[in-house]
Amino acid sequence: MTNQAPRPRRSVLYMPGSKARALEKARGLPADALILDLEDAVAPAEKLAARQMVAGAVRAGGFGPREVLIRINGLDTEWGADDLAAAVAAGPDAVLVPKVESARMVRDVALGFERLGAQPHTRIWAMMETPLGMLNAPEIAGAHPLLACLVMGTNDLVKDLRAQHTEMRLPVITGLGLCLLAARAHGLAIVDGVYNAFRDAEGLRRACLQGREMGMDGKTLIHPDQLAIANEVFAPSDAEIAQARTYVEAFAAAEARGEGVAVVDGRIVENLHVESARRLLAEAEAIARLAAAAD
Repeated sequence: MTNQAPRPRRSVLYMPGSKARALEKARGLPADALILDLEDAVAPAEKLAARQMVAGAVRAGGFGPREVLIRINGLDTEWGADDLAAAVAAGPDAVLVPKVESARMVRDVALGFERLGAQPHTRIWAMMETPLGMLNAPEIAGAHPLLACLVMGTNDLVKDLRAQHTEMRLPVITGLGLCLLAARAHGLAIVDGVYNAFRDAEGLRRACLQGREMGMDGKTLIHPDQLAIANEVFAPSDAEIAQARTYVEAFAAAEARGEGVAVVDGRIVENLHVESARRLLAEAEAIARLAAAAD
């Protein structure tokens, strides 16, 4: 499967679906994507009201260029089927399915899309947050063409592993790597898990840098104050953009001379470097378009 044109997902912010003020505030936040949550952020007594509120907010629109998702409750819960029906009817950019552990779970949601008449643009995102989900990541990632993104749920994973949250996240690094491999093998996006200490800006920056170094597209966030750092870290820097342009131009000149490689600042530049450079430039252009559309 080949990647589509890159869509920025540097910052993916959870917003509680039971809070009308939060849903309204979300329309003006500088997030690349918003997850309007019906699951963990909503108490059982508020589930029905939250479903109506979130579906109404999505239908009303006004979120600008932001990618808007609805996280439903699991289909094995008393709320899941009705959540899916309401979400599909509202027509978000994607429906986020919690605790995905098998390809069958993805296909069941896709069958629900077909039965409920989902709009063509609506995609499926999968929460990867259990040990079984990690072990089945390859089959999940290839389960259905509607699946567009894997979302790491590291809090639940740490709990299920009986592990601890650590600075370098070594207890979950294997799971992160398995999901990253599966996502890239099937041309999917993947976003990193949350950083819980939302007032710890430097800790968040280190976590974002680690995620970007691994290859994540962005990070899920729990507070608007985290947006600026995630947007900065997961965006190409001016220096990276300049270098990418230099690589593309130098390689084009080398090809025009009938040569298969170029040399830039004493370094060999091959086709694989140019492919990465072109993707980085496309990402930078997509971020610029998103920013312009949000103004």
